[in-house]
Amino acid sequence: MSPATLPAPSACHAVVVGGGTMGADVAVVLARATCRVTVVERDTARHAGILDSVRANLAQRGLEQHAAGVAVAATLDDVTWPDVRLVIECIPESLPLKQALFADLVKLAPAEALLASNSSSFPISQIGVDLPSRERMLGLHFFMPAHLVPLVEVVLSSASDPALGDALYAFMRRCGMVPVLVRKDVPGFLGNRLQHALTREAFALVQDGVASAEDVDAAVRFGFGFRFLAAGPILQRDHAGLEVHCAATTTTYPSLSKADGPFPVLTERVAAGKLGMKTGEGFFKWTPETIAAEKARYAQTLRAALALIENELPPIEP
Repeated sequence: MSPATLPAPSACHAVVVGGGTMGADVAVVLARATCRVTVVERDTARHAGILDSVRANLAQRGLEQHAAGVAVAATLDDVTWPDVRLVIECIPESLPLKQALFADLVKLAPAEALLASNSSSFPISQIGVDLPSRERMLGLHFFMPAHLVPLVEVVLSSASDPALGDALYAFMRRCGMVPVLVRKDVPGFLGNRLQHALTREAFALVQDGVASAEDVDAAVRFGFGFRFLAAGPILQRDHAGLEVHCAATTTTYPSLSKADGPFPVLTERVAAGKLGMKTGEGFFKWTPETIAAEKARYAQTLRAALALIENELPPIEP
């Protein structure tokens, strides 16, 4: 097999390194296309929970039988490496940890195996710096929850083989995902750059007292964000008329935030340990009961939204 190809999912052995929420959900994405998956998680106490989570999420799609193709290993040495064709790193966001892992993967994975990182912040060019075979290293950035959000970013560095990027793009479509090809390894890639542009302005509006956090969220969810499910920001401008948007930029753009760092409304909460659900308070107050209710509402809404666009998603092709 050429280094610039990937087998069909049903003929592929993939390794997911990191068995946290993201790693387990990525395993679901692969397994639903009958890919054989080995999840590497050093905390053996979490192994049963990982398999339970994978099985439950596959069952929601009527694919519980595919869980038989998912296994969990404690170390990289426990993986059957000769037939591995794809590795997806899903470990915590620490550049030294990721660099050390990729140094090991270069030695362990077969030469034809593609090495991908799910990092949301570190470019693959930094993760693979000074390592051999950088042409087979790409970013593969999923969005939480990975098994419900269809988008995945295939990110090329200047050293990546573009043909391998095309192969990974095609592979993810066969897994039922909607891949986008990010041709330059810029900070934040594509999706997070767009998200940060929006959230910068959102926090600026809260900081300046223009609107409350609740009203900012409502403006997005029930206004233009609602329309984004039907059309992205550029297609939406074609619907509305480019001349209308062009005229609006002259009055709106100059007043938009140009801050190059976080606002006090955010940093003060972080400094006070108000980190959101994980600490019981962020912009909103949380109890175990309200957290459970919100997470259930969130997942239910995502599933309902997914059903609305299901006919636009790529079919799963094992």
